[in-house]
Amino acid sequence: MYALFMKRLFNRRTAVLGLIICLLLLLAALLAPVIAPFDPIKDNDYMNASSQPSGLHFLGTDDYGRDIFSRVVYGARITVITALFSVAIAATIGTVLGVISGYFGKTVDSVIMRTMDALMSFPTIILAIGVMALLGPGLSNVILAVGITYIPRFARLVRGMVLSLKESEYVQAIRVLGGSDTRIMFSHILPNCISVLIVQSTVYFAYAILAETSLSFIGLGAPPPEPSWGNMLYDSRTHMTDAPWMSIFPGLAIAVTILGINLLGDGLRDVLDPKQKGR
Repeated sequence: MYALFMKRLFNRRTAVLGLIICLLLLLAALLAPVIAPFDPIKDNDYMNASSQPSGLHFLGTDDYGRDIFSRVVYGARITVITALFSVAIAATIGTVLGVISGYFGKTVDSVIMRTMDALMSFPTIILAIGVMALLGPGLSNVILAVGITYIPRFARLVRGMVLSLKESEYVQAIRVLGGSDTRIMFSHILPNCISVLIVQSTVYFAYAILAETSLSFIGLGAPPPEPSWGNMLYDSRTHMTDAPWMSIFPGLAIAVTILGINLLGDGLRDVLDPKQKGR
């Protein structure tokens, strides 16, 4: 089964490209102390502040003389941590709420879904800013804020699948044989939602990266001088004409990362979608 999955995935060139980009992102996050030639915070080369790309600083330096390549590499660590944990929070809580809502229906469904609708009535970034206003700035609070904003998306997705699955013949048979509601929900219905959840998680992983960089850009993310792609873009806003490399490279890192995640997500969707198996 695993070999067939990998074979079908590697038959899609765009998915392979996305996988390579994602692996490079993970390697940069894990091996940042090895890859980065300079300390992203302490190594201030004031003599070469705002210098263009060169042999010593091949992506240039910022206005404090810090190596941009080192800061981009360390910024990948913050990006991966934030996106990974925020999506994990959203997927876990959203899935549990979606399963309970779809399975029990009636009052339980109404209460949960109206709460989710209330959260979804706010634009994602506005809701995240509101949560950050309550929690305060900081990386851990960014993770919570971004995770909370995507809980309703997972809850509604899972609820829709549970509504169709709970009336299927195999679920009815398990219920007749005396299976408990908990066992039916989490041992028989939920496993049939996993493939869709995997694909959806890649989509919201990309959204979480954009949310984190947006919050960092407005000063609610990782506190300076911690290297975050968002606060790097914020620091470069006054140097767009005289030192464009300060914004180009963190912006390019964000764009390539989002592209890679979307390509991988499309590939996973094609491989895991039963309708695609004949292709």
